[in-house]
Amino acid sequence: MHFIRSLYFTNRLYQSLAALACLFVLAFFVPVLLVLAKVALAVLVLLTLLDLLLLYRNRAGVYASRSMQEKLSNGSDNDVCLYLENKYNFTLHAEVIDELPFQFQKRDTLFRAAVPLGRTHIIQYTLRPTKRGSYSFGAINVFAMSVLQLVKRRYKFAQNQEVPVYPSFIEMRQYELLAVSNRLHEMGLKKIRRIGQSTEFEQIRNYVAGDDQRTINWKASARRAELMVNSFQDEKSQQVYSLIDKGRAMQMPFEGLTLLDYAINASLVISNIAMKKQDKAGVITFSDKMSNILPAQRKSDQLRRILELLYNQKTLFRETDYERLYATVRHTIKQRSLLLLFTNFETLNSAQRQLPYLRALAKNHLLVVIFFENTELHSLLHQPAASTEEVYTKAIAQKFSHDKRQIVKELQVHGIHAILTPPKDLTANTINKYLELKARGLI
Repeated sequence: MHFIRSLYFTNRLYQSLAALACLFVLAFFVPVLLVLAKVALAVLVLLTLLDLLLLYRNRAGVYASRSMQEKLSNGSDNDVCLYLENKYNFTLHAEVIDELPFQFQKRDTLFRAAVPLGRTHIIQYTLRPTKRGSYSFGAINVFAMSVLQLVKRRYKFAQNQEVPVYPSFIEMRQYELLAVSNRLHEMGLKKIRRIGQSTEFEQIRNYVAGDDQRTINWKASARRAELMVNSFQDEKSQQVYSLIDKGRAMQMPFEGLTLLDYAINASLVISNIAMKKQDKAGVITFSDKMSNILPAQRKSDQLRRILELLYNQKTLFRETDYERLYATVRHTIKQRSLLLLFTNFETLNSAQRQLPYLRALAKNHLLVVIFFENTELHSLLHQPAASTEEVYTKAIAQKFSHDKRQIVKELQVHGIHAILTPPKDLTANTINKYLELKARGLI
């Protein structure tokens, strides 16, 4: 029974049988072809038996395994490696099917490989999850073939794995590496000139070309007989909170990710950058009620705590309660802090209803309201209207787009910083704003 279950015929065998059938039909009209057809059939049978012998004389002719990270990064390309070891005494031709989690909705993941005798072949591919949670990987199916490739022997390797998908820590590491090497502009971040000086003196050092001449320390320069400048550093230990709205407005998907997932990924990155800048990072999630509050700290395990907190967040299909948010922030956060509010407003009226609470937050803290452009509407605006219905549709899209820009102006009138951003640019634009506020000495 195991032999029958593992045996598969290849397209080459079916094509050979079809050619033989045609040859036998022709032999009916040209009798001399009958002998040729019988010889060809005998050769095909012998080759098939030889192929079966080559594949089944080894109890275990091939071994396959899977290697991946212990957790996957949401919204990023994650590398997966399949290792295929050939234990046959001939070059193995293999077809490999990896049983992927149902969340990917992929049923056509087929890899082909030729593995020399005694060698191990590595198949590498990438997966981009778009939802956080637990993902179940199944078995690895290998269909082994000899050089004849008339029949296939199926091997099934139980490589069942439960892998969690966390907020995009790969993106976080990319920004961290670029921040350390002063190459953040490669990810779309602007080089921001410092306005004025921070109040924290760091050291006196040698003057180098490009230093602000106003920072020259003339007394130290006279003592050392060379130019010396005062060096300042950013003010440290400022509190940076990511306030993440989990209401129904954050459920909208763009490029496979919901707005909530974009906000979570950006919050993880900005928290890491803030702590690298010696600031404290914290997170608050909310919808119609307060969900999680992680006080801003700069301990060694703070980033891990933020990652674990963000992993379990889900959209709640309810109206967001900004009054409750204001009351919680006022009671919880006593020190003036930078509040990065990730939310979404589709109309000017919806933003105006929440404006009193946003103004109240901005009285005691530096508030930045971050909401999203509807990129699908933008593509609609640039399409020509070919009918009356399309004209009306385009007019509605223009109104929504205009409302978004008006919301930014309305917030700025009341002294509230605002970022209107496409979802894919959220992280870069948020970091740009954070660095701009630090350069201006506002935090």
